[in-house]
Amino acid sequence: MTLKRAYCLLAAFYSLLLVIGVIAVLMGGGTLLAAVYLVVGFFAVLGLWGASLQRSVMNPRMWRPLAVALGAGGVVQFVLMLRMPVSGVTLTWILTSSIFAILLAVMLYHYGNRDQPLWATDTERNDARRLRAMLHQQTALTAVHREGERENHANVFKVGNEYEANITRHSPDGQEAFTERFRHPESLVFFLEKFASISINDFQQPTAQ
Repeated sequence: MTLKRAYCLLAAFYSLLLVIGVIAVLMGGGTLLAAVYLVVGFFAVLGLWGASLQRSVMNPRMWRPLAVALGAGGVVQFVLMLRMPVSGVTLTWILTSSIFAILLAVMLYHYGNRDQPLWATDTERNDARRLRAMLHQQTALTAVHREGERENHANVFKVGNEYEANITRHSPDGQEAFTERFRHPESLVFFLEKFASISINDFQQPTAQ
């Protein structure tokens, strides 16, 4: 069994649990809090399917906060279990739900990592291929973007298996510089466009190293 198939089976299992929960609520077997859990569970399962199929679902910025909330909920349930006397059935339910919540939280936290090709658009993937080819020929690339009194400089290198970008932004308010590293060139392309307004067409291969 491949890892992708195992993830898909896990996502199917969580989906089944969600369906069972929906049926229970519709039959009058749940509270308002249970309905809230189902809504959160719906988005969590949606993200789990995205992670299992390596497809982008909604916005990557939402998955890590959701993962933290799920993990915190699982820990709170476990702490309450230790502090309160509960029956054997309730104890089994709390342990099981806490374990599944934390497992789901871990997967969603990794899924929310923006430095993955699955979050890239088609344009970013094409630009990443061009950038990879340019860095294969040269060890460094430079680009400048000017807009009115603002000027952004970018120096891009490949360091081992990672891609590093040194950004300097000049404006009437002053100058700021920062450095970021990425595992995938698609993420670097996104970063340059968002934080420096620099596209792949702005790069020029240096004439001297």
